[in-house]
Amino acid sequence: MTDQDKDIRWLQRFSNFKKAYNQLCEFLEIDELNKFEKQGFIKAFEYTFELAWKSLQDLLKDEGYKNVVGPRSVIEQSFQVGYILDGEGWMEMLKRRNEASHTYQEEIAERIATGIREEFADLFGALLKRLEDEEGA
Repeated sequence: MTDQDKDIRWLQRFSNFKKAYNQLCEFLEIDELNKFEKQGFIKAFEYTFELAWKSLQDLLKDEGYKNVVGPRSVIEQSFQVGYILDGEGWMEMLKRRNEASHTYQEEIAERIATGIREEFADLFGALLKRLEDEEGA
């Protein structure tokens, strides 16, 4: 894979992250979600999270970081180099993403939805701005 191919890969993944984030934001505009909308909201969070950490992984690998495999190591390295500023918030987001397969339990679904509204959407927004700066560099 050439350097240009690697660059294109992270840019394509980042483009998909932006689309996913925008879809997540559409859910945020709805004040009260019914149970089916809430499941869609949580699913949108899941794939936004996946695209976020994979965009970071591609960027880190593009910059020469080799031992960034899986979301935990990507989050840790991204925090160390300054792509994300709230490492604890991202680790909490990872925890909630891992719980998302249990959204049939109303209490868990509500906890995840609250986390998205109160914290995680802002973390995605901050990452989006940071990576847009990187994209333009």
